[in-house]
Amino acid sequence: MTEKIKIKSKNVNVYYGQKKALDKINLEIPTNKVTALIGPSGCGKSTFLRCINRMNDTIDICRIEGKIIVDEEDIYSTEVDPVLLRAKIGMVFQKPNPFPKSIFDNVAYGPKIHGIVNSDDELEELVIYSLKKAGLFEEVKDRLNDSGTSLSGGQQQRLCIARAIAISPQIILMDEPCSALDPIATAVIEELIDELVKNFTIVIVTHSMQQAARVSQQTAFFHMGNLIEVGRTDQIFSTPSQKKTQDYITGKIG
Repeated sequence: MTEKIKIKSKNVNVYYGQKKALDKINLEIPTNKVTALIGPSGCGKSTFLRCINRMNDTIDICRIEGKIIVDEEDIYSTEVDPVLLRAKIGMVFQKPNPFPKSIFDNVAYGPKIHGIVNSDDELEELVIYSLKKAGLFEEVKDRLNDSGTSLSGGQQQRLCIARAIAISPQIILMDEPCSALDPIATAVIEELIDELVKNFTIVIVTHSMQQAARVSQQTAFFHMGNLIEVGRTDQIFSTPSQKKTQDYITGKIG
């Protein structure tokens, strides 16, 4: 049975001014799997992640060539509205960034803007559902009117995941979502990723190879703007086909 592919990049080059940040990236990301992007700092993995929801559009000096196809549609085509695209592709950042609003309003914000709900009751149901999906509801159900910024770091990150889920995306991008968290909060987020992948296609940038090995089914190794190797996570970590991948995994390059 062939895997269904959710995201395809074809010969993607990214430039910041004169500097080439990514060189001819060809990568297929399967549906309802976790794909981890690994590699040393500055290798282009976060740049590639931000190509998938056109976040790089917000950077004046950034120029992108090639194609990124999501569900058979070229997302850089002039017909595609980046705002609607980002409703389909949720994003969770490195540092938890809840809005300075109540826990409830943090999650309700996206559905309100995108007109996803028709009544206050529907909105409340969706907020509760999203908080439950993010594994946070039981901890905050008595304080939904408290500020999102009053939560601990790990809870804030789960609130940001609930906020991403609330707009019913198909894809969730995570840019080092645990790098600001302690090991216990990290373990909770990793368990959550295992749960979420049943409903979403997840792409995670991580600087932790152990995390990539724990949460992903496919791993792509980037080095100096190039995609060196991609494959099943267990295979990449046990028998990589490229010497550079082997050197990175064994700590010879970092």
